[in-house]
Amino acid sequence: MKTRVVITGLGVVAPNGVGIDAFTKALREGKSGIRHIKEMKDLGFSCQIGGIPEISEEYKRKYFSELQLRGFNSSGILYGAIAAIDAWKDAQLPISENIDFQSGTIFGTGTSGVEKFREAIYKLDAKKVKRLGSTVVAQTMASGVSAYIGGMLGLGNQVSTNSSACTTGTEAILMGFDRIQAGKAKRMLVGSCSDHGVYLWGGFDAMRVLSYKNNKNPEKGSRPMSASAAGFVPGSGAGALVLESLESALERKATIYAEVLGGEVNSGGQRNGGTMTAPNSKAVQRCITNALENCRIKAKDIDVINGHLTATSKDFTEIENWSEALQLKDAEFPYINSLKSMIGHCLAAAGSIECVASVVQLKEGFIFPNINCEDVKDEISSLISETKIPKKLIEKDLNIIAKASFGFGDVNGCVIFKKY
Repeated sequence: MKTRVVITGLGVVAPNGVGIDAFTKALREGKSGIRHIKEMKDLGFSCQIGGIPEISEEYKRKYFSELQLRGFNSSGILYGAIAAIDAWKDAQLPISENIDFQSGTIFGTGTSGVEKFREAIYKLDAKKVKRLGSTVVAQTMASGVSAYIGGMLGLGNQVSTNSSACTTGTEAILMGFDRIQAGKAKRMLVGSCSDHGVYLWGGFDAMRVLSYKNNKNPEKGSRPMSASAAGFVPGSGAGALVLESLESALERKATIYAEVLGGEVNSGGQRNGGTMTAPNSKAVQRCITNALENCRIKAKDIDVINGHLTATSKDFTEIENWSEALQLKDAEFPYINSLKSMIGHCLAAAGSIECVASVVQLKEGFIFPNINCEDVKDEISSLISETKIPKKLIEKDLNIIAKASFGFGDVNGCVIFKKY
């Protein structure tokens, strides 16, 4: 019999809430974390709004020592470490001087320490190599976030960083799940993070995929499934989950948020309509159907889909792929929501933050509203009932939530959570 894997701790750093309590309240209220970013305007961006978590210098010092903060300028690692430590503490796990060989981390990112890289480049160009400091490498290497987390918590199992664009967080969860199921770890701290800022977001603005029509009304800017959607709003942050074997969780009488049934990751190979930036629909559908088969559930067992849904032209394609994969439409289609309406698209952190939101909904028994979606696209409402796209909070006992992420490079991930 395969090892059952459960979630025993959660942590989140999101534009609309830092910490599980604040984040849960924001979900229920449909609170936006999108605001005007002056630097984007000053640099001539078309999009001048974004999602950045609010973290004070005082708050940082609850997690990092003065020595660690000296010359520290990597927002992604900051967000990731805070979310990870919160999840670890939420799981009631100790932080000691001893090495925990039964616990590890797979914590993903897209790029690390973009601002630190910029700072280092300027110093190098000015021939000040000796003034770079001793932490440039640690802050800018791809595995920086998992290295920081592993050291802060004394993790002795696998300590690694994955990266698969916007699928990163969902993939990290499935990688941690696989390791526990294989009997190679009792616990895996999984999640992902993303830096904020113009040097990361500029490329997307140049691609003209960012929203620019609501610069004067930021909270209305991110509009998944809306007829007036005009591109995605960039965001940042981190989500973290402690995965643990059910046996270990029961042995130490841990709080169990939900069970991870499993899932699937695949790629469309950038063939048959799939490109660096667009999905191969057949591969997306295959990812979803394989996830259901792997978890031994049926389409009608799904209560809620937490979609990828970025507020671009691909929103309808995603709904269409779900409908085709599940063979459900109209009022038979599950409820579906998109957290991006509140926090924007947090890139590599999107999957993990959205998975945390999925688990919170499952544990607390509610479906958060899709804000800025009063004008659902006609092609979407012709395929599924608008009653399945909640505009207001729904209090409802839930059993199964499906979460999918799709990323640049034509990569896909789908994870299935079940109420415990």
